[in-house]
Amino acid sequence: MAWTIAGSSTADLCRPVIVESRDRRRSSLPRPHAVVCGKVGGMAEPSTAPIRLVRGACPHDCPDTCSWLATVQEGRVVHLQGNPSHPSTHGALCTKVSRYAERTYHDERLLHPMRRVGRKGEGRFERVSWDAALDDIARRLSAIAARDPESILPYSYAGTMGLVQGEGMAARFFHRLGASRLDRTICASAGGEALAATYGAKVGMHMRFFAESRLILIWGSNSITSNLHFWTLAQQAKRDGAKLVCIDPRRTETADKCHQHIGLLPGTDGALALGLMHELFAHDWLDHDYLQRHVGDITPLRERALAWTPERTAAECGIDAATVRALARELGTLSPAAIRLNYGMQRARGGGNAVRLIALLPCLTGAWRHRAGGLLLSSSGWFRDFKDTAALERPDLLAGRRPRIINMSTIGDDLLRESDPAFGPKVQAVIVYNSNPVAVAPQSRRVADGFAREDLFTVVLEHFQTDTADHADYLLPATTQLEHLDVHTAYGHTDVLLNEPAVPPLGESLPNSEIFRRLATRMGFDEPCFADSDEQLARTALPSIDVELLRRQGYAPLPLAEVPFAQGGFPTADGRVRIDAPGVGVPDYVPNYESRSATPELAARFPLAMISPPARHFLNSSFVNVMSLRAIEGRPTIELNPQDAAARGIAEGTEVRVFNDRGSTLCQAQVSERARPGVVHGFGVWWRKFGADGTNVNELTHQRLTDIGRGPCFYDCLVEVAAA
Repeated sequence: MAWTIAGSSTADLCRPVIVESRDRRRSSLPRPHAVVCGKVGGMAEPSTAPIRLVRGACPHDCPDTCSWLATVQEGRVVHLQGNPSHPSTHGALCTKVSRYAERTYHDERLLHPMRRVGRKGEGRFERVSWDAALDDIARRLSAIAARDPESILPYSYAGTMGLVQGEGMAARFFHRLGASRLDRTICASAGGEALAATYGAKVGMHMRFFAESRLILIWGSNSITSNLHFWTLAQQAKRDGAKLVCIDPRRTETADKCHQHIGLLPGTDGALALGLMHELFAHDWLDHDYLQRHVGDITPLRERALAWTPERTAAECGIDAATVRALARELGTLSPAAIRLNYGMQRARGGGNAVRLIALLPCLTGAWRHRAGGLLLSSSGWFRDFKDTAALERPDLLAGRRPRIINMSTIGDDLLRESDPAFGPKVQAVIVYNSNPVAVAPQSRRVADGFAREDLFTVVLEHFQTDTADHADYLLPATTQLEHLDVHTAYGHTDVLLNEPAVPPLGESLPNSEIFRRLATRMGFDEPCFADSDEQLARTALPSIDVELLRRQGYAPLPLAEVPFAQGGFPTADGRVRIDAPGVGVPDYVPNYESRSATPELAARFPLAMISPPARHFLNSSFVNVMSLRAIEGRPTIELNPQDAAARGIAEGTEVRVFNDRGSTLCQAQVSERARPGVVHGFGVWWRKFGADGTNVNELTHQRLTDIGRGPCFYDCLVEVAAA
């Protein structure tokens, strides 16, 4: 069985021909002149050149992990659509990704290696050859590594979720080098580690069966904007009589379409879960047989929950006690009941404990007996038995070394630290790929100051000149998803996806894998693994997946049971859900670092709790430079309740300053009932350079970490707002 793509040279990266058609009258394919790079085309006659459909996959950090079809004509992608044969995608892409070709063909795309000629942060570069860039990078990294390889730090996250262009060849390179290791925490580590502590892995119910649920709690998720294909299933359930409840501090677009919105205070999700448990225990809405057979000793959890009366819960969460009672009754008596939990609610100090508490709710009621019952936060743990991460990333190349670990969420402080015995050597070089830390990392003023160090050697692999790229010594042009081979797992469904390149790389851009391949050669790394092609990397990553099935349809489902935990069998040591988990104990409510109850003196000066959900048409900091999407968003905004706005003399559209002791940022005010009194919403993640004053909302966030998983606390932040 052979993959379409073989070898590592860029000449090999555009071979697949999935469908060809010359007869427009008989073809159901889109007219290729109708959409060009996401823009409406002119009135010219349609080209008679042959077209190809190439199967691919969305690379972005989203639970949907869509399969797509790229229409190629005359060597150019002229249309992108969802793959109608993929059950999860069912032919639909979100607004952002439907314009992905606009990203590939963007006028500001980086297409040649660049070397800095100005000061750090100015963003002034000159074009150089690949040989000149890689020779100098290798020379400088070698000199730093000769003193201490732990002075070199990789910084990456989910700019692509692909296994080949993510941490495949890159991880091999840094393991062989002996560089510092990166703790990749910035998005989901609190919830992921909490789920693993409870269930044994990041596993849950199958997304498609939400369509059959009678009660769906959408908890910490604006599904319409961040989980579109789940939302389609939730709407199907709603039409069939299910009740939809949205639990979120903001009255989101999703909340508008649900039967009920519970607008709790940020960071109080754990308290609400305990209040619901109080009622489940008090009214005996429990599945005792399921608990006895498949769950650990619930005695300590019962004692903890019975202290959280509906009145206490309501006071902590800022909601009504009747709301707690009614929701608990529905959770305990409607079956099947399902929870779609998302990562927004775990971005506060107590986020890990909150996820553990919520994950125990369907265990108490026995909801796991039904295929339409249970909980889904992430399905990524299902791929463990089908993925060989060690063979892909080769940690054996460390050869017994144990380099220090640096948390990506504290990069602002860590880049400004000097050498000391506890921290280790000062960071002298950073290689950034698949991330934009100057925009996305917390307390971004500190991050920008760290990257502005003239003595810090910085290499950035990118598509565009981001905030981080402005601070690079070398900018290396990376391919987009339409130009390289990759394979993808998912965290919202359980299909493996193949991405075949639709067009050759533009300009001199190269896949991440090839950049690290070439750099390894120049560093003198002669291990055979550095010669592995992208095809070999893909096969190594997923050794048990049917390659031919992937090639035929673009995806391959994992062979999993429809009702995975009807008879227990959780991926823990004994197959039972863990209440008292090693290292984390029995879950409890952990209040925010910053709140009126926890820090009243701070709240007196900064009385508004700020959460920073993503702007609807961005995905983290991706797509911010796509003009059509940025035009829809307008400019950075802060959403305030009318009461809070009136108390500060702020009207709709007023330019305001949002500030605390860590910094300030300028935004345009949106006055809306979507914000509850005392809470504001600063939409992210805008590139700093597009902010009115060269900042974004991460100027205000702090670098303290979550209770479990060492994650950032983006939604645990007090601010004040004033007219500018």
